[in-house]
Amino acid sequence: MTIAPELQFSLLTEPIIRYRRASDGQTVNTSLPDLFVALAADAVRDYPALRPHQRHPWHAFLVQLAAIALHKAERTAVFETAQEWREALLALTPDDPDGAAWCLVSPPNRPALLQAPVSVGLIKDWDISNAADSLDMLITSKNHDLKQERIRRGSADDWLFSLVSLQTQEGFGGRDNFGITRMAGSFGSRTAVGAVPSGNAGRRWQFDVAVMLGERDRIAENYSYKHADGISLVWTIPWDGSLGAQISMQQLDPLYIEICRQARLALRPGTRNIFVRTSSSKASRINSGDRQGVTGDIWTSVNELAKPFGAALKIRARGFDYKLSSSLLFGIEYGSGERACFYSPTSALKLNGTTPGQLSSAVLCGVSRGGPTGNKSVTQGYHERRVPISARVRSLLFQKNRDELAITARWHIHKITAFRSAVWSSVALLLVNGVPPGRPYEKNISDRADFFANQFEQGEDARFFLDLTEDIEANDRESYRVNWQTDLRERALKSLEKAFVEGPRSGSRRYRARSTALDLFNHRAAQEITALPTGLNGVKK
Repeated sequence: MTIAPELQFSLLTEPIIRYRRASDGQTVNTSLPDLFVALAADAVRDYPALRPHQRHPWHAFLVQLAAIALHKAERTAVFETAQEWREALLALTPDDPDGAAWCLVSPPNRPALLQAPVSVGLIKDWDISNAADSLDMLITSKNHDLKQERIRRGSADDWLFSLVSLQTQEGFGGRDNFGITRMAGSFGSRTAVGAVPSGNAGRRWQFDVAVMLGERDRIAENYSYKHADGISLVWTIPWDGSLGAQISMQQLDPLYIEICRQARLALRPGTRNIFVRTSSSKASRINSGDRQGVTGDIWTSVNELAKPFGAALKIRARGFDYKLSSSLLFGIEYGSGERACFYSPTSALKLNGTTPGQLSSAVLCGVSRGGPTGNKSVTQGYHERRVPISARVRSLLFQKNRDELAITARWHIHKITAFRSAVWSSVALLLVNGVPPGRPYEKNISDRADFFANQFEQGEDARFFLDLTEDIEANDRESYRVNWQTDLRERALKSLEKAFVEGPRSGSRRYRARSTALDLFNHRAAQEITALPTGLNGVKK
């Protein structure tokens, strides 16, 4: 195919995407169709220019794009050659047969990849930046959190990955800067929970493409999308940023790839150096109403208890701790009272018709949003947790028998929580010289007790799923639990002993404070170790 001179950096024909081969780690430059062929052969190890928080948006983009193209071609098996992929992708943009919609740079009044057409008269007043990472979605409260605008001589794929990150996972960025549909509210974020099969990047890509194709009709039916002829590539539709230009959810294809910001890449005159023009808009690109991020996305966990129709998962600065991760993976109610959540399994984790031996781990990832100073548009870090899945756990997940996993996880959580409380109470008593104050502890005492209790809990968090797996796979589970509780007590005791240096220093006070704190800890520990295991209470089937 011939590309016009005004069209630059075509993903269909130019080798602008870098990946490392799984076989030898060598870097390969490739086009998008050739990348799909490499993924089908599971020959891709990783992408050297891809930053951690960009991993899921890039994976999701590749999966959605492949699934849309395969559905359009009325097939489920991936194409075998780059030429077939090239033709299938070009067929998705019949109004632009020259491939403009697949180029990073094209005339402003024509679509470019993830960039909607806009009149030249509007674009001339847009803001300009020369750094690829300035386009990205990360907003930090301080520049030293993650240095901004470092990539001033970025390669084409630096711009590509930043563009995908911006348009498919950005949240609210202040007045007239709207976020994506696949998040709960203006200050949510796009999160992902999915299965990771054994192998390299291509195995997961094939796995999720198959899931997405299998779920397409259900998504269309349940979320009121068009079964046919819906908008799948939102960037191909002109957009002037006005309220009247909004697209409704009912106009969309169930697997749609969205954009949320006005951005256009361009070249410095006489060079191949990219810069970007950006602008705000008077309304969001897609009017998602009150869906709260519940869009049918195969990786999005939905809190079924949120009113009125559920809400997509939001993560905070703690990220995917052991409690939240257990809730997302095994169906345990998370939180209590008005903040109680129950997350249904994502489609990417349901393993419909999948051979259980293929699954090696589960991945949970997302960017936390909401700064400590009240600026909720500030991001609080990228969080990712990979949970190894053993043969026994894999079998239970495949059989859709999460109850045993949920009961076991809930029992471990209960014990860790109880021992954390024992550590906290004992440390607090130590810090007041072993004499209970008769009223709530002062804030400085509470905060210092939190420090040691949190250290203990963080240690248990790090080993939680390894211990859980050993419990599930133990031949004598009763004996395993007795030994595990004994070890848990010892680790909690060490956390208390670390706090001794914070207590009184004089001889008599030190003796009384330490002995009283130890007595309280031993009493609480003895109560917990002799307590009966918890049952099905709180585990939603």
